[in-house]
Amino acid sequence: MALKTLRELGERGLIERILRLITPLPSNPLPPWEDASALELHGDLVALLKTDMLIWSTDVPPGMRPRDVGWKTVVMNFSDLAAKGVRPLAFLASLGLPADTQLEVVEELTRGIDEASRHYDAYFLGGDTNEASEITVAGVAFGVGKRERLMRRSGAKPGDILAATGLFGDTAASFKILLEGYEAPGDLRRRLLRAVYHPEARVREGVALAERGVVTASIDSSDGLAMSLHDLSRSSGVGFRVEHLPITEEAMRFAELHGIDPWKLALYGGEEYELVFTVRPENLEEARETLREVGCSLIEIGVATRDRRLIYIDGGMEKSIGGGWEHFKSRPPPAPQAA
Repeated sequence: MALKTLRELGERGLIERILRLITPLPSNPLPPWEDASALELHGDLVALLKTDMLIWSTDVPPGMRPRDVGWKTVVMNFSDLAAKGVRPLAFLASLGLPADTQLEVVEELTRGIDEASRHYDAYFLGGDTNEASEITVAGVAFGVGKRERLMRRSGAKPGDILAATGLFGDTAASFKILLEGYEAPGDLRRRLLRAVYHPEARVREGVALAERGVVTASIDSSDGLAMSLHDLSRSSGVGFRVEHLPITEEAMRFAELHGIDPWKLALYGGEEYELVFTVRPENLEEARETLREVGCSLIEIGVATRDRRLIYIDGGMEKSIGGGWEHFKSRPPPAPQAA
């Protein structure tokens, strides 16, 4: 039998293969398939580690400045710590750089990394540089939290309320503008593109929810709301019924302008870095007040179910939620060519 390619396996199939080859860490504070990795320190303290990389040819859309690339690399990593309820303390970055890269590009990348790190009260400590065929930025986030306060992907129970720290759809609309040539009026275009060029991680929100101890399961939405729900479902052993369309006003305007199903924009965008989490009904108002105290609104999306199906309700009809974006399997459309 021919060996499978990564395109056949997909990212999650590849991760399953890799996990079989790794010696498990005894007393691992976080199991496999989590947003970050953890290591026991002393007492109830644990170190949280996360690495995520950005590849110029596949992850940097047209119009994105090097400074924004540096910023986004930090957000990608810090968002996963936020989903576990841990405040990031430090950031490292390894830069793969072609020899003909302009010095200004590297300096702007560095400024973006440092600005984002300080924005979240963390520090950029340095890293490594090496020659590469294209610009690659691999980040590592570090934080410390209490083991008993970690918000895991497992823990959701049937009847728990499904919620998020924000609405969705802006990045899906932005990618249609940047990669597929869709048009949008100037003000709408600017608002949508900001979600891609200058995203925000929900660090304060994640830490506040963890300290209050009201969340039963949590994940960030960097792979899209649909994929996040699939991952929560696998880890918690529940299904989800999405009853409210969680879409921004801007994404809805874009959907109406082009006759696009708004549910598709909300479910299958990715790179939005909201926290998607579950709360027991009796703790819902406490969770809502916790987020209100840090300037965020709790968005109710739906409910966890016993039957493990993932569905959304559109016009009174039940529809299945697909898997969404997956590295190696999914292919973005080519960027539009200039005339």
